[in-house]
Amino acid sequence: MRADRTLPLNAGGLGLRGRLITGRPGEEVIDDGTVVVAGGRILWCGPTADLPPGVAVEIAQVPLILPGLVDVHCHGAVGHTFSADAEGARLAATHHAAQGTTSVVASLVSAPSPALLEQVAILRELVQDGTLAGLHLEGPFIAKSMCGAQDPAAIIDGDPALLKRWLDAGRGTVRSITLAPETPHFAELVKLCREYRVVPSLGHTNATAARTREALASSPDSSPGNAGPGDAGPWSATHLFNRMPPLGHRAPGPIAVLLQTARQSPEKMVVELVADGIHLDPEIVRMVFDLVGPRSIALVTDAMAAAGMPDGPYTLGRLEVLVQDRVARLAPAVDRGQPGAIAGATSRLLENVRRCIEWGIPLEDAVMAASSTPARLMGLDQVGSITKGRRADLLVTNEELELLQVYRAGISLTQERNTRADYSV
Repeated sequence: MRADRTLPLNAGGLGLRGRLITGRPGEEVIDDGTVVVAGGRILWCGPTADLPPGVAVEIAQVPLILPGLVDVHCHGAVGHTFSADAEGARLAATHHAAQGTTSVVASLVSAPSPALLEQVAILRELVQDGTLAGLHLEGPFIAKSMCGAQDPAAIIDGDPALLKRWLDAGRGTVRSITLAPETPHFAELVKLCREYRVVPSLGHTNATAARTREALASSPDSSPGNAGPGDAGPWSATHLFNRMPPLGHRAPGPIAVLLQTARQSPEKMVVELVADGIHLDPEIVRMVFDLVGPRSIALVTDAMAAAGMPDGPYTLGRLEVLVQDRVARLAPAVDRGQPGAIAGATSRLLENVRRCIEWGIPLEDAVMAASSTPARLMGLDQVGSITKGRRADLLVTNEELELLQVYRAGISLTQERNTRADYSV
């Protein structure tokens, strides 16, 4: 502590004082804390009583300070889907950032390989310039019977050669891929994921509990303690409960195995929850938080182009979507007139955090599940918590978690930018 008693800070820095929700396990809340920012990084943070003397920066008193949120499953916003439209993707990411999600992993739905290659090639540039935090391939190696709002014609059997082509095209920007355990060549696909440091996420699956357990046990990460390429690495579960068999007492399906694994080892398994009040009942969200805890949960939006937009017609991949009362569904079939499958969501991540708190989840747990846990899952070690040396992504809210200010790399997103900040992760 003595080494930190003076800070090399000038008047160009930023200081915030309030209740800190740090996102850090073991030190989630500091009732009276201060954060000092300089050069786009957190220079100091901790209890205000421990603040070094002589800090040459004005410190603003605010109600709550949270880490910038991290969404690892998001398809777009403000009328744009993450695809081959670079400007549209930039607008969508900018919208989410202004709403508190300062790190967005762009999700791509199943599509023919040439289309995926084009999308990856364009979006990797937005990852490299810091607009996006990475790419997530939600398919196409998934189960047609559980395709949901994805084009069944684009779903194919697992093909390691194709996956390698996509990962090579991504040049390190692809961070996760959704796989069904029953797809052919599953173990080879996971081996490739480990070599490229890509998180395999189980989802859009009709697998049994036995097949799910076999998939987890037979993969390269079954040798604990290894951390090199091709060895141990984390798993995730794509929007747990959605597009997988329901949890039954005689046919438990994948959910039982995924929950057990998440409870036993937060470093091995993180389950996604879409806490928008539509995808999951609040009782399910409370149950999962109670069973596995926030270190094994990533709150995600699964947001599509209608996020931040009024009701109406939209698209997801090549499929038509109709949004009514903020619920996105595939457009009803003309001959049947029945509601289509849920097609993503329309909420932003801070809204889902707020809902969790309304449902009884402790504030610090909900924030951790929307910040440090997803950041850790994706290897984003410069964001996700209020920690000295990390990128200064900070949210200021009132006690009702209504957003007052967003800082990304220490720069207010409501101010004009005259210089480009370093947003690299």
